[in-house]
Amino acid sequence: MQQTKIDRRTLLGLGFAATAAWTAERVTPPSPAPLAPVSIVRCRDYSSELRPALALLFDRLGGLKRLAAGKTVAIKVNLTGGAREGVGGRSAGQTFQVHPSLVLACCQGFAAAGARRIRLLEGWDGDAPADDFFRRCGWDLPALRALPAKVEFENTNYRGSFRSYSHLKVRHRPYIFPSFELNRSYEECDLLVSLAKMKNHFNAGLTLTLKNFFGVTPIPFYGSDAGSEQSRGGRGPVLHTGTSKPAPPAEPEVDPTSPRDDGYRVTRIPVDLVGALPPIALSVIDGIQTVQGGEGPWIKPLRVLDPHLLMAGLNPVCTDAVCAAAMGYDPLGEFGSPPFYRGDNSISLAAQVGMGSADVSNIDVRGLSLREARFNFEPNSHAWLSTDPFCTIQPANGGGR
Repeated sequence: MQQTKIDRRTLLGLGFAATAAWTAERVTPPSPAPLAPVSIVRCRDYSSELRPALALLFDRLGGLKRLAAGKTVAIKVNLTGGAREGVGGRSAGQTFQVHPSLVLACCQGFAAAGARRIRLLEGWDGDAPADDFFRRCGWDLPALRALPAKVEFENTNYRGSFRSYSHLKVRHRPYIFPSFELNRSYEECDLLVSLAKMKNHFNAGLTLTLKNFFGVTPIPFYGSDAGSEQSRGGRGPVLHTGTSKPAPPAEPEVDPTSPRDDGYRVTRIPVDLVGALPPIALSVIDGIQTVQGGEGPWIKPLRVLDPHLLMAGLNPVCTDAVCAAAMGYDPLGEFGSPPFYRGDNSISLAAQVGMGSADVSNIDVRGLSLREARFNFEPNSHAWLSTDPFCTIQPANGGGR
């Protein structure tokens, strides 16, 4: 189906350059998009209910033992913004980051399942020791180090404990970059896990499994002062606006004439990154407590929410599609529909290149049904449910809180 071209300057009045290239690409997948089950459970707190809820969540996907026994497990966590205060009197883990207790409980689960090594991956200031960074984020480091599996912490903003980077090519037809230079932790693992937060994003609309990997690109190649392991600049000029090129040997963009706008680039680069990484075998999304309106407290205003949900799935696109639907959004929604006000839909873009299905009517949802899990993040975000003749989900009563 050909997509209608959208003049974003008219639609939003934000001054974006309206070009034909801005229209979301329609790429025909080489085969039907993969389908994999998604599990949903209710969990009301990060203390007594957490471990039993996680056990039930994973059991409905076949358990962790078959995934993790004897393996090196690499977990990309979402600690966007680093160590800072939370929102509305709540901690960062209760609002815009994965909660430290959930990280510990997941690691305990992988260790009990026989994982040989657990690597916790995130990027932070290269001058800060790992222990200092994670301690300031509220993590229980002694409990993590006491696990029977060897637990390691890797700053993937840099080369870290490795002598070189991995050069990973995008497996689908790339949207922005044909390959990436990445910390070797993302390649030298047996099981890659995304541990994300259920929340919005200012440009991308949603921050779930796919968007969780946007920040894995190393500063020495993709920072504003790229060129050495001493680089400390942000990724904005290279990734967000495309006004700078990545430093060699990182490959340049496939089309330097494509739009230089956050709403175009921030939604496509995560799809390329996930397409270059080893397959994400498990996605876990923290929706126990969160925020609505953006990815962190630098976005105003934010509203604290209590969905009381945990989700996990065996395909990142399927998992994000189900999570988006539970939040009241259309996983196949186009630009301009909630929450894709400023950018395109990464879930749909990933589905278009065959990474997974975004059609929730075809996905095996286990545990809570989508109707039972429904927690509308915005008053009118669920309007698509009554207009889609192929969707069997019904809007939840009420919404928001």
